[in-house]
Amino acid sequence: MHFASDNSGPVSPQIMEALTRVNQGYAMAYGADPEMEAVTAKIREIFEAPEAVVYLVATGTAANVLALSTLTQPWQTVFCAGPAHINVDECNAPEFFMGGAKLTLATRADKMTPADLRAAIEGEETRGVHGPQRGPVSLTQVTEFGTLYGVPELAELCDVAKAYGLPVHMDGARFTNALVSLGCTPAEMTWKVGVDAVSFGGTKNGCMGVEAVVFFDPDHAQEFEYRRKRGAQLFSKHRYLSAQMLAYLSDDLWLENARAANAKATMLADGLRAAGAEFSHPTQANMIFAALPRARHKALFAAGAAYHLWDGGLEGPDEEPVTARFVCDWSLPETDIQAFLSLL
Repeated sequence: MHFASDNSGPVSPQIMEALTRVNQGYAMAYGADPEMEAVTAKIREIFEAPEAVVYLVATGTAANVLALSTLTQPWQTVFCAGPAHINVDECNAPEFFMGGAKLTLATRADKMTPADLRAAIEGEETRGVHGPQRGPVSLTQVTEFGTLYGVPELAELCDVAKAYGLPVHMDGARFTNALVSLGCTPAEMTWKVGVDAVSFGGTKNGCMGVEAVVFFDPDHAQEFEYRRKRGAQLFSKHRYLSAQMLAYLSDDLWLENARAANAKATMLADGLRAAGAEFSHPTQANMIFAALPRARHKALFAAGAAYHLWDGGLEGPDEEPVTARFVCDWSLPETDIQAFLSLL
């Protein structure tokens, strides 16, 4: 009954098999392996972006901060939502890798609106050389509260950014979960609405540890390559990153895993709702935020369930509702969901 994180699940067997296959003989290092060439071709195909440049790194934090540092000058600020991973969960890595550029929170909510973004942008470049200058906009898709920006919403936000000449980055750690939920194409969710760079996640969706950074403008290629090397993310035995991503993108594994995770979250959400749980955010992908009485949390933890409490602890009145975050990964057995729901 493990709902703590989609980072906690196993690696897809197809990816383990690919790692075994590639673990034969010799291959050129630092991304010159033939698998990386195939990865680039595949990502260009699925994004309908024949000139896109594609790079692999090992973590989502690395993908985000290296992409943003390529788009940002040290005297600028990045506009994002308060709960964004780059603000809450990356130990100031964005500021470090961006040479001191700061983050400006356009909203404290999970999703920013065009009005939020416009107001935040207008609030900067008001003090000449004494204040931060306007920099990129970073959007998280799926958001940190499990919600989605619809394609029209993304287009509106990108339109605001472009009106001020600002590039747009998408933190897509759960990119594919959003994609299958919206029923759109990767191109429709990115460059067709104005996104310039994507952190395209694999680790949360069945990979061992690989993320792709995709720039739709190849002019960013050389700078990113320098930053990746300087940031200690250029792997010498790069084929083990390439093999993961290539297997992930083959035979629709990336889509199937995301559909499975989302379906299991829907099943869990339906059961929680039937048991009287109160939801703080709609369940639109594979994350659930729902409140249960503290006594139920105690019983669930005692029975071995793993998940995170969000706005309180186990100390306090038993009847008081406490919100928890539940995350479903591709491999979660439906029997575990049923066992969990039977305890409610």
